[in-house]
Amino acid sequence: MAEHNELGKKGEDLAVEYLLQNDYKILERNWVFQKAEIDILAKKDNFLAVIEVKTRSSLDFGLPQDFVKPKKIQLLIKAVNAYINDREKDFEDDLEIRFDIIAIHKSQESFAIEHLTDAFYHF
Repeated sequence: MAEHNELGKKGEDLAVEYLLQNDYKILERNWVFQKAEIDILAKKDNFLAVIEVKTRSSLDFGLPQDFVKPKKIQLLIKAVNAYINDREKDFEDDLEIRFDIIAIHKSQESFAIEHLTDAFYHF
């Protein structure tokens, strides 16, 4: 596996650990619909969190969250709509959908994790 793929996988694993420690229930990892992949779908209280994980080993080119582009956002919206439609009987009527980013920066052997809730809005 390429080094950047290993870093991305490590970042997603760290994000799952972080979410579990913060009382989220992980529903899906790497859920795919057509050309879109949702890194993590997690539930906490009455929120379904659609989580994009971005991991970087350097901040030279910007913060990890800066790499979530409008095209990716559109794909995530399309995918989560399909996910909800496919499983609507599994969710309560008052379920709110939230789009989050978990930004992870590797610095030597440690990782800094930032959880950005409501990182972008459904449009």
